[in-house]
Amino acid sequence: MEKELIINVGRQIGSGGHIIAKMLADEFGCQYYDREILNIAAKESGFSEKFFEQNDEQKGFMKGHFHIHLPLLGDNDFYRSNFSQESLYQFQSDAIREMAKQNPRCVFVGRTADYVLRDNPNTVNIFITASLDTRITNVCERRGCTKEEARKFIENGENERAKYYNYYTTKVWGHAESYDLCIDASILGLEKTKDLIADFIRKKNS
Repeated sequence: MEKELIINVGRQIGSGGHIIAKMLADEFGCQYYDREILNIAAKESGFSEKFFEQNDEQKGFMKGHFHIHLPLLGDNDFYRSNFSQESLYQFQSDAIREMAKQNPRCVFVGRTADYVLRDNPNTVNIFITASLDTRITNVCERRGCTKEEARKFIENGENERAKYYNYYTTKVWGHAESYDLCIDASILGLEKTKDLIADFIRKKNS
């Protein structure tokens, strides 16, 4: 049986972090989880995936952070249940723990997986950044927008991402002390950045 390995990847918007995370999953034969966690949490809780998307790390978190009233999806009819964003987060965290239990080799992207799995001794926590110019260019290409629109998208998205992470954890999003390794992907490029991270993981776990 292969040794357990959990790689948690935090990333700046437009840094290529999710691409590198997929490369790492292929490199180490790991199951890859990004938005899939929202679907798993929805199935386990009985709530629509859209409620998890609304409380996701980049979707307006803290806009009206209060107890909310949502429909619970039953087999044959609808129930009403008082619910909170903390409850949605708990379902998501439980899904992350369950996936890590079922698959001893996983890559999780964002969603505070590094904090949720903080007691697991087999985790490696990575944060991927890139120069602002690189990130703006990448967002422009991906979204087909202007540089100013891309800059605003990055600023707003990362503000929400940081609030989400900082609210639910005891750490600070993007700060070096919150991770085992922080790396600027715009220096070496995606492939070589992946290689450097993979080498770090092997040495850390040797």
